[in-house]
Amino acid sequence: MREKVEAVLEQVRPALLADGGDVQLIDVKDGVVSVRLTGACSGCPMSSMTLKSGIERVLKEQVPGVKDVVAV
Repeated sequence: MREKVEAVLEQVRPALLADGGDVQLIDVKDGVVSVRLTGACSGCPMSSMTLKSGIERVLKEQVPGVKDVVAV
């Protein structure tokens, strides 16, 4: 599952990089994906929307078994 999650994050990464941010995969355990938003994303007030409406939505659509995505 970790490899599939990494592949999906590579797909969303260009959009984050365009705004000066990035995402780093920390862990995948029991369907919960832990990520760290870095760069401009780390202090952005919209980062929770990016996480839930963007990254989590795409991961749930493309990787069976993903239940939640959390920022650490």
